[in-house]
Amino acid sequence: MFNKINAIFSDKTIRNRILFVLAILVIFRALSAIPVPGVNVQAIKALVDGNSFFQVLNLFSGGGLSALSILMLGVGPYITASIIIQLLTMVFPAMKELQQEEGAAGRKKLSQYSRLLAVPIGFIQTFGIITLITRQSPEVFGGLTTFGFVQVAIIVVAASILLMWIGERLTEFGIGNGISLIITIGIIAALPQSLSRILSTYDASQLPLFIGIGILSVAIISLIVYITEAERPIEINYARQARSLATQGAGGSHKTYLPIKLNQAGVMPIIFAITLLMFPSFLGNILTLASNPILQSIGRFLTIWSQNPLTYGIVYFILVFLFTYFYTAVTFDPKQMSENLQKQGAFVSGIRPGDSTMDYLSRIVTRTTFIGATFLACIAVLPNVVQSFTNIATVSIGGTGLLIVISTLIDVVKKVNAQISMREY
Repeated sequence: MFNKINAIFSDKTIRNRILFVLAILVIFRALSAIPVPGVNVQAIKALVDGNSFFQVLNLFSGGGLSALSILMLGVGPYITASIIIQLLTMVFPAMKELQQEEGAAGRKKLSQYSRLLAVPIGFIQTFGIITLITRQSPEVFGGLTTFGFVQVAIIVVAASILLMWIGERLTEFGIGNGISLIITIGIIAALPQSLSRILSTYDASQLPLFIGIGILSVAIISLIVYITEAERPIEINYARQARSLATQGAGGSHKTYLPIKLNQAGVMPIIFAITLLMFPSFLGNILTLASNPILQSIGRFLTIWSQNPLTYGIVYFILVFLFTYFYTAVTFDPKQMSENLQKQGAFVSGIRPGDSTMDYLSRIVTRTTFIGATFLACIAVLPNVVQSFTNIATVSIGGTGLLIVISTLIDVVKKVNAQISMREY
Protein backbone atom coordinates (compact mmCIF):
# COMPACT_ATOMS: atom_id res chain seq x y z
CA MET A 1 0.00 0.00 0.00
CA PHE A 2 2.76 2.45 0.99
CA ASN A 3 4.64 1.54 -2.19
CA LYS A 4 1.60 2.54 -4.26
CA ILE A 5 1.22 5.82 -2.38
CA ASN A 6 4.89 6.53 -2.97
CA ALA A 7 4.47 5.64 -6.67
CA ILE A 8 1.55 8.06 -6.95
CA PHE A 9 3.43 11.02 -5.51
CA SER A 10 6.73 10.20 -7.21
CA ASP A 11 5.20 9.96 -10.70
CA LYS A 12 4.66 13.43 -12.14
CA THR A 13 1.88 12.43 -14.55
CA ILE A 14 -0.24 10.62 -11.95
CA ARG A 15 0.40 13.34 -9.37
CA ASN A 16 -0.66 16.06 -11.80
CA ARG A 17 -3.83 14.17 -12.72
CA ILE A 18 -4.82 13.79 -9.07
CA LEU A 19 -4.01 17.43 -8.30
CA PHE A 20 -6.07 18.47 -11.34
CA VAL A 21 -9.06 16.48 -10.02
CA LEU A 22 -8.73 18.02 -6.55
CA ALA A 23 -8.42 21.56 -7.95
CA ILE A 24 -11.46 21.15 -10.19
CA LEU A 25 -13.54 19.68 -7.36
CA VAL A 26 -12.62 22.63 -5.11
CA ILE A 27 -13.80 24.99 -7.87
CA PHE A 28 -17.00 22.93 -8.21
CA ARG A 29 -17.76 23.21 -4.48
CA ALA A 30 -17.04 26.95 -4.57
CA LEU A 31 -19.47 27.43 -7.47
CA SER A 32 -22.06 25.34 -5.59
CA ALA A 33 -22.03 27.92 -2.80
CA ILE A 34 -22.96 30.84 -5.11
CA PRO A 35 -26.76 31.41 -4.94
CA VAL A 36 -28.80 32.67 -7.87
CA PRO A 37 -29.77 36.37 -7.67
CA GLY A 38 -32.50 37.31 -5.21
CA VAL A 39 -32.94 33.95 -3.46
CA ASN A 40 -33.83 33.45 0.22
CA VAL A 41 -31.36 30.69 1.16
CA GLN A 42 -33.05 29.77 4.46
CA ALA A 43 -36.44 29.39 2.77
CA ILE A 44 -35.10 27.07 0.06
CA LYS A 45 -33.28 24.91 2.63
CA ALA A 46 -36.53 24.42 4.54
CA LEU A 47 -38.37 23.56 1.31
CA VAL A 48 -35.76 21.00 0.17
CA ASP A 49 -35.58 19.33 3.60
CA GLY A 50 -39.35 18.82 3.59
CA ASN A 51 -39.73 17.55 0.01
CA SER A 52 -38.45 14.10 -1.04
CA PHE A 53 -38.52 15.04 -4.74
CA PHE A 54 -36.25 18.04 -4.13
CA GLN A 55 -33.96 15.86 -2.00
CA VAL A 56 -33.40 13.43 -4.88
CA LEU A 57 -32.91 16.34 -7.30
CA ASN A 58 -30.44 17.85 -4.83
CA LEU A 59 -28.46 14.60 -4.94
CA PHE A 60 -27.76 14.98 -8.66
CA SER A 61 -27.06 18.69 -8.43
CA GLY A 62 -24.16 17.97 -6.10
CA GLY A 63 -25.98 19.75 -3.27
CA GLY A 64 -26.55 22.87 -5.37
CA LEU A 65 -30.34 22.87 -5.07
CA SER A 66 -30.36 23.07 -1.25
CA ALA A 67 -28.81 26.54 -1.54
CA LEU A 68 -30.45 27.27 -4.92
CA SER A 69 -26.98 27.91 -6.27
CA ILE A 70 -26.10 28.62 -9.88
CA LEU A 71 -25.34 24.87 -10.12
CA MET A 72 -28.80 23.84 -8.95
CA LEU A 73 -29.32 21.72 -12.09
CA GLY A 74 -26.00 19.97 -11.66
CA VAL A 75 -25.31 17.54 -14.49
CA GLY A 76 -28.99 16.59 -14.69
CA PRO A 77 -29.63 18.04 -18.19
CA TYR A 78 -26.58 16.28 -19.62
CA ILE A 79 -27.55 12.95 -18.04
CA THR A 80 -31.10 13.28 -19.37
CA ALA A 81 -29.79 14.18 -22.83
CA SER A 82 -27.38 11.21 -22.77
CA ILE A 83 -30.24 8.85 -21.92
CA ILE A 84 -32.33 10.20 -24.81
CA ILE A 85 -29.44 9.94 -27.29
CA GLN A 86 -28.58 6.40 -26.22
CA LEU A 87 -32.23 5.36 -26.51
CA LEU A 88 -32.34 6.87 -30.00
CA THR A 89 -29.33 4.77 -31.02
CA MET A 90 -31.48 1.70 -30.38
CA VAL A 91 -34.24 3.07 -32.65
CA PHE A 92 -32.44 4.74 -35.56
CA PRO A 93 -29.93 2.64 -37.54
CA ALA A 94 -27.93 5.71 -38.60
CA MET A 95 -27.25 6.66 -34.98
CA LYS A 96 -26.47 3.05 -34.09
CA GLU A 97 -23.93 3.00 -36.91
CA LEU A 98 -22.32 6.14 -35.49
CA GLN A 99 -21.87 4.40 -32.17
CA GLN A 100 -20.70 0.98 -33.34
CA GLU A 101 -19.18 1.34 -36.80
CA GLU A 102 -17.46 4.72 -36.76
CA GLY A 103 -15.56 4.16 -33.52
CA ALA A 104 -14.24 7.12 -31.54
CA ALA A 105 -15.31 9.67 -34.18
CA GLY A 106 -18.91 8.42 -34.08
CA ARG A 107 -19.03 8.41 -30.28
CA LYS A 108 -17.61 11.93 -30.26
CA LYS A 109 -20.41 13.07 -32.57
CA LEU A 110 -23.04 11.45 -30.32
CA SER A 111 -21.50 13.22 -27.32
CA GLN A 112 -21.85 16.49 -29.21
CA TYR A 113 -25.54 15.72 -29.82
CA SER A 114 -25.94 15.13 -26.06
CA ARG A 115 -24.33 18.49 -25.28
CA LEU A 116 -26.59 20.34 -27.71
CA LEU A 117 -29.72 18.58 -26.44
CA ALA A 118 -28.74 19.37 -22.84
CA VAL A 119 -29.28 23.11 -23.48
CA PRO A 120 -33.07 23.06 -24.19
CA ILE A 121 -33.51 20.36 -21.54
CA GLY A 122 -31.74 22.66 -19.08
CA PHE A 123 -34.14 25.53 -19.83
CA ILE A 124 -37.16 23.22 -19.46
CA GLN A 125 -35.90 21.87 -16.13
CA THR A 126 -35.09 25.38 -14.88
CA PHE A 127 -38.56 26.62 -15.82
CA GLY A 128 -40.20 23.67 -14.07
CA ILE A 129 -38.11 23.88 -10.90
CA ILE A 130 -38.44 27.64 -10.46
CA THR A 131 -42.18 27.50 -11.18
CA LEU A 132 -42.59 24.70 -8.65
CA ILE A 133 -40.52 26.51 -6.02
CA THR A 134 -42.30 29.85 -6.41
CA ARG A 135 -45.73 28.18 -6.22
CA GLN A 136 -44.91 26.06 -3.16
CA SER A 137 -42.82 28.66 -1.33
CA PRO A 138 -43.24 32.23 -2.69
CA GLU A 139 -40.85 33.65 -0.09
CA VAL A 140 -37.89 31.86 -1.74
CA PHE A 141 -37.67 34.58 -4.41
CA GLY A 142 -39.93 37.19 -2.88
CA GLY A 143 -41.68 38.15 -6.12
CA LEU A 144 -39.82 37.13 -9.25
CA THR A 145 -40.34 39.36 -12.31
CA THR A 146 -40.30 38.04 -15.88
CA PHE A 147 -36.91 39.65 -16.47
CA GLY A 148 -35.61 38.14 -13.23
CA PHE A 149 -36.94 34.73 -14.26
CA VAL A 150 -35.15 34.90 -17.63
CA GLN A 151 -31.98 36.11 -15.93
CA VAL A 152 -32.00 33.20 -13.46
CA ALA A 153 -32.71 30.69 -16.25
CA ILE A 154 -29.79 31.91 -18.39
CA ILE A 155 -27.39 31.87 -15.42
CA VAL A 156 -28.45 28.40 -14.28
CA VAL A 157 -28.31 26.81 -17.75
CA ALA A 158 -24.93 28.44 -18.47
CA ALA A 159 -23.61 27.11 -15.14
CA SER A 160 -24.92 23.62 -15.96
CA ILE A 161 -23.13 23.72 -19.34
CA LEU A 162 -19.96 24.85 -17.55
CA LEU A 163 -20.31 21.93 -15.13
CA MET A 164 -20.79 19.55 -18.06
CA TRP A 165 -17.58 20.90 -19.60
CA ILE A 166 -15.79 20.51 -16.25
CA GLY A 167 -16.93 16.88 -16.07
CA GLU A 168 -15.53 16.17 -19.53
CA ARG A 169 -12.21 17.81 -18.62
CA LEU A 170 -12.07 15.66 -15.48
CA THR A 171 -12.51 12.55 -17.60
CA GLU A 172 -9.89 13.68 -20.11
CA PHE A 173 -7.18 15.11 -17.84
CA GLY A 174 -8.06 13.61 -14.47
CA ILE A 175 -8.70 10.10 -13.20
CA GLY A 176 -12.08 8.40 -13.43
CA ASN A 177 -15.40 9.46 -14.93
CA GLY A 178 -15.84 13.20 -14.49
CA ILE A 179 -19.65 13.18 -14.23
CA SER A 180 -19.58 10.42 -11.60
CA LEU A 181 -16.89 12.30 -9.66
CA ILE A 182 -19.02 15.46 -9.59
CA ILE A 183 -22.04 13.54 -8.30
CA THR A 184 -19.87 11.70 -5.77
CA ILE A 185 -18.29 14.84 -4.31
CA GLY A 186 -21.76 16.36 -3.96
CA ILE A 187 -22.99 13.29 -2.05
CA ILE A 188 -19.94 13.29 0.23
CA ALA A 189 -20.38 17.01 0.91
CA ALA A 190 -23.99 16.37 1.97
CA LEU A 191 -23.10 13.48 4.32
CA PRO A 192 -22.66 15.57 7.50
CA GLN A 193 -26.11 17.11 7.10
CA SER A 194 -27.70 13.72 6.35
CA LEU A 195 -26.06 12.12 9.38
CA SER A 196 -27.18 15.03 11.52
CA ARG A 197 -30.81 14.49 10.46
CA ILE A 198 -30.56 10.77 11.22
CA LEU A 199 -28.98 11.31 14.64
CA SER A 200 -31.60 13.94 15.51
CA THR A 201 -34.20 11.13 15.59
CA TYR A 202 -32.04 8.92 17.83
CA ASP A 203 -32.96 7.86 21.34
CA ALA A 204 -31.67 5.02 23.54
CA SER A 205 -34.54 2.69 22.62
CA GLN A 206 -33.47 2.80 18.95
CA LEU A 207 -29.90 1.63 19.60
CA PRO A 208 -30.52 -1.92 18.22
CA LEU A 209 -32.10 -0.38 15.11
CA PHE A 210 -29.10 1.86 14.43
CA ILE A 211 -26.68 -1.02 15.07
CA GLY A 212 -28.65 -3.14 12.60
CA ILE A 213 -28.52 -0.39 9.97
CA GLY A 214 -24.77 -0.07 10.55
CA ILE A 215 -24.20 -3.81 10.09
CA LEU A 216 -26.42 -3.82 6.99
CA SER A 217 -24.47 -0.88 5.54
CA VAL A 218 -21.15 -2.70 6.03
CA ALA A 219 -22.61 -5.83 4.39
CA ILE A 220 -23.91 -3.79 1.44
CA ILE A 221 -20.52 -2.10 0.98
CA SER A 222 -18.79 -5.51 0.98
CA LEU A 223 -21.26 -6.92 -1.56
CA ILE A 224 -20.93 -3.89 -3.84
CA VAL A 225 -17.14 -4.21 -3.83
CA TYR A 226 -17.34 -7.98 -4.44
CA ILE A 227 -19.80 -7.76 -7.34
CA THR A 228 -17.96 -4.81 -8.88
CA GLU A 229 -14.71 -6.80 -8.89
CA ALA A 230 -16.23 -10.20 -9.83
CA GLU A 231 -15.32 -11.50 -13.29
CA ARG A 232 -16.04 -14.50 -15.51
CA PRO A 233 -12.72 -15.33 -17.25
CA ILE A 234 -12.87 -16.73 -20.79
CA GLU A 235 -9.78 -18.59 -21.96
CA ILE A 236 -8.28 -17.10 -25.11
CA ASN A 237 -5.63 -18.85 -27.22
CA TYR A 238 -3.23 -17.07 -29.57
CA ALA A 239 -2.01 -19.26 -32.42
CA ARG A 240 1.71 -19.93 -32.65
CA GLN A 241 1.94 -17.92 -35.88
CA ALA A 242 0.67 -14.79 -34.08
CA ARG A 243 3.40 -14.93 -31.48
CA SER A 244 7.15 -14.96 -31.57
CA LEU A 245 8.58 -18.47 -31.62
CA ALA A 246 11.03 -17.34 -28.98
CA THR A 247 8.25 -16.77 -26.47
CA GLN A 248 5.99 -19.63 -27.57
CA GLY A 249 8.55 -22.37 -28.06
CA ALA A 250 8.23 -25.06 -30.66
CA GLY A 251 4.56 -25.85 -31.00
CA GLY A 252 1.73 -24.93 -28.67
CA SER A 253 -0.07 -21.65 -28.27
CA HIS A 254 -0.11 -18.65 -25.99
CA LYS A 255 -3.03 -18.56 -23.52
CA THR A 256 -4.61 -15.55 -21.87
CA TYR A 257 -8.02 -14.67 -20.46
CA LEU A 258 -10.78 -12.27 -21.43
CA PRO A 259 -12.47 -11.03 -18.22
CA ILE A 260 -16.25 -10.55 -18.40
CA LYS A 261 -17.47 -8.51 -15.45
CA LEU A 262 -20.69 -9.42 -13.66
CA ASN A 263 -21.64 -5.74 -13.67
CA GLN A 264 -20.10 -4.08 -16.71
CA ALA A 265 -22.51 -1.15 -16.58
CA GLY A 266 -21.19 0.15 -13.26
CA VAL A 267 -23.31 2.80 -11.56
CA MET A 268 -24.87 4.30 -14.71
CA PRO A 269 -28.09 2.19 -14.57
CA ILE A 270 -28.84 3.68 -11.14
CA ILE A 271 -28.26 7.22 -12.39
CA PHE A 272 -30.36 6.60 -15.51
CA ALA A 273 -33.21 5.02 -13.52
CA ILE A 274 -33.39 7.80 -10.94
CA THR A 275 -33.26 10.47 -13.64
CA LEU A 276 -36.15 8.81 -15.45
CA LEU A 277 -38.15 8.30 -12.25
CA MET A 278 -37.84 11.97 -11.35
CA PHE A 279 -39.81 12.96 -14.45
CA PRO A 280 -43.32 11.76 -13.33
CA SER A 281 -42.84 13.39 -9.93
CA PHE A 282 -41.52 16.56 -11.55
CA LEU A 283 -44.44 16.70 -13.99
CA GLY A 284 -46.98 15.79 -11.30
CA ASN A 285 -45.85 18.58 -8.96
CA ILE A 286 -46.22 21.13 -11.77
CA LEU A 287 -49.62 19.86 -12.99
CA THR A 288 -51.12 20.00 -9.49
CA LEU A 289 -50.61 23.76 -9.65
CA ALA A 290 -52.55 24.09 -12.93
CA SER A 291 -55.97 25.77 -13.09
CA ASN A 292 -57.46 23.01 -15.27
CA PRO A 293 -59.18 20.31 -13.11
CA ILE A 294 -58.18 17.51 -15.50
CA LEU A 295 -54.51 18.54 -15.37
CA GLN A 296 -54.76 18.78 -11.59
CA SER A 297 -56.13 15.22 -11.44
CA ILE A 298 -53.31 13.92 -13.64
CA GLY A 299 -50.82 15.78 -11.46
CA ARG A 300 -52.25 14.29 -8.25
CA PHE A 301 -52.13 10.80 -9.77
CA LEU A 302 -48.48 11.19 -10.79
CA THR A 303 -47.57 12.65 -7.39
CA ILE A 304 -49.34 9.88 -5.45
CA TRP A 305 -47.80 7.23 -7.71
CA SER A 306 -44.28 8.55 -7.18
CA GLN A 307 -44.81 8.73 -3.41
CA ASN A 308 -46.14 5.16 -3.12
CA PRO A 309 -43.18 3.09 -1.82
CA LEU A 310 -44.46 -0.19 -3.32
CA THR A 311 -45.12 0.96 -6.89
CA TYR A 312 -42.08 3.25 -6.87
CA GLY A 313 -39.87 0.39 -5.64
CA ILE A 314 -41.18 -2.06 -8.25
CA VAL A 315 -40.71 0.38 -11.14
CA TYR A 316 -37.30 1.39 -9.77
CA PHE A 317 -36.22 -2.29 -9.63
CA ILE A 318 -37.39 -2.96 -13.20
CA LEU A 319 -35.74 0.19 -14.60
CA VAL A 320 -32.38 -0.54 -12.95
CA PHE A 321 -32.53 -4.14 -14.19
CA LEU A 322 -33.36 -3.12 -17.78
CA PHE A 323 -30.90 -0.22 -17.87
CA THR A 324 -28.13 -2.60 -16.76
CA TYR A 325 -28.78 -4.77 -19.82
CA PHE A 326 -29.15 -1.69 -22.01
CA TYR A 327 -25.91 -0.05 -20.88
CA THR A 328 -24.02 -3.35 -21.10
CA ALA A 329 -25.21 -3.72 -24.70
CA VAL A 330 -23.90 -0.22 -25.40
CA THR A 331 -20.48 -0.78 -23.81
CA PHE A 332 -19.84 -4.42 -24.81
CA ASP A 333 -20.48 -5.60 -28.38
CA PRO A 334 -19.93 -9.39 -28.80
CA LYS A 335 -19.75 -9.03 -32.60
CA GLN A 336 -17.04 -6.39 -32.43
CA MET A 337 -15.15 -8.36 -29.77
CA SER A 338 -15.31 -11.50 -31.93
CA GLU A 339 -13.97 -9.59 -34.94
CA ASN A 340 -11.15 -8.07 -32.88
CA LEU A 341 -10.10 -11.49 -31.58
CA GLN A 342 -10.10 -12.89 -35.11
CA LYS A 343 -7.97 -9.99 -36.40
CA GLN A 344 -5.44 -10.63 -33.62
CA GLY A 345 -5.19 -14.31 -34.48
CA ALA A 346 -6.95 -15.30 -31.26
CA PHE A 347 -9.79 -17.70 -30.52
CA VAL A 348 -11.85 -18.86 -27.56
CA SER A 349 -10.88 -22.34 -26.43
CA GLY A 350 -13.21 -24.92 -27.94
CA ILE A 351 -15.17 -22.33 -29.96
CA ARG A 352 -14.85 -21.68 -33.69
CA PRO A 353 -13.90 -18.10 -34.68
CA GLY A 354 -16.54 -15.83 -36.19
CA ASP A 355 -20.26 -16.21 -35.54
CA SER A 356 -19.78 -19.10 -33.08
CA THR A 357 -17.52 -16.91 -30.93
CA MET A 358 -20.00 -14.03 -31.14
CA ASP A 359 -22.88 -16.29 -30.01
CA TYR A 360 -20.78 -17.73 -27.20
CA LEU A 361 -19.78 -14.29 -25.91
CA SER A 362 -23.42 -13.14 -26.15
CA ARG A 363 -24.57 -16.07 -24.00
CA ILE A 364 -21.87 -15.45 -21.40
CA VAL A 365 -22.57 -11.71 -21.21
CA THR A 366 -26.34 -12.32 -20.95
CA ARG A 367 -25.84 -14.69 -18.00
CA THR A 368 -23.32 -12.55 -16.16
CA THR A 369 -25.39 -9.41 -16.73
CA PHE A 370 -28.45 -11.15 -15.26
CA ILE A 371 -26.54 -11.68 -12.01
CA GLY A 372 -25.17 -8.14 -12.03
CA ALA A 373 -28.51 -6.56 -12.95
CA THR A 374 -30.40 -8.48 -10.27
CA PHE A 375 -27.86 -7.54 -7.61
CA LEU A 376 -27.78 -3.89 -8.67
CA ALA A 377 -31.58 -3.65 -8.69
CA CYS A 378 -31.83 -5.31 -5.25
CA ILE A 379 -29.23 -2.95 -3.78
CA ALA A 380 -31.04 0.02 -5.34
CA VAL A 381 -34.43 -0.79 -3.75
CA LEU A 382 -33.10 -2.20 -0.46
CA PRO A 383 -32.85 1.26 1.16
CA ASN A 384 -36.53 1.84 0.30
CA VAL A 385 -37.37 -1.41 2.09
CA VAL A 386 -35.30 -0.38 5.11
CA GLN A 387 -36.98 3.03 5.10
CA SER A 388 -40.44 1.43 5.19
CA PHE A 389 -39.48 -0.42 8.40
CA THR A 390 -37.43 2.31 10.10
CA ASN A 391 -39.21 5.50 8.90
CA ILE A 392 -35.81 7.14 8.41
CA ALA A 393 -36.37 9.24 5.27
CA THR A 394 -32.70 9.84 4.52
CA VAL A 395 -31.89 6.13 4.25
CA SER A 396 -33.22 5.91 0.69
CA ILE A 397 -31.06 8.73 -0.63
CA GLY A 398 -28.13 7.55 1.52
CA GLY A 399 -28.33 4.05 0.04
CA THR A 400 -28.35 5.28 -3.54
CA GLY A 401 -25.57 7.71 -2.73
CA LEU A 402 -23.56 4.91 -1.11
CA LEU A 403 -23.79 2.84 -4.28
CA ILE A 404 -22.67 5.74 -6.47
CA VAL A 405 -19.80 6.72 -4.16
CA ILE A 406 -18.41 3.19 -3.79
CA SER A 407 -18.62 2.41 -7.51
CA THR A 408 -16.96 5.70 -8.42
CA LEU A 409 -14.16 5.30 -5.87
CA ILE A 410 -13.48 1.73 -7.02
CA ASP A 411 -13.25 3.01 -10.60
CA VAL A 412 -10.80 5.74 -9.53
CA VAL A 413 -8.62 3.27 -7.59
CA LYS A 414 -8.51 0.89 -10.56
CA LYS A 415 -7.54 3.68 -12.95
CA VAL A 416 -4.79 4.84 -10.58
CA ASN A 417 -3.48 1.26 -10.38
CA ALA A 418 -3.58 1.04 -14.18
CA GLN A 419 -1.56 4.27 -14.47
CA ILE A 420 1.02 2.90 -12.01
CA SER A 421 1.26 -0.41 -13.89
CA MET A 422 1.78 1.38 -17.22
CA ARG A 423 4.73 3.28 -15.82
CA GLU A 424 6.26 0.18 -14.22
CA TYR A 425 6.50 -1.43 -17.66
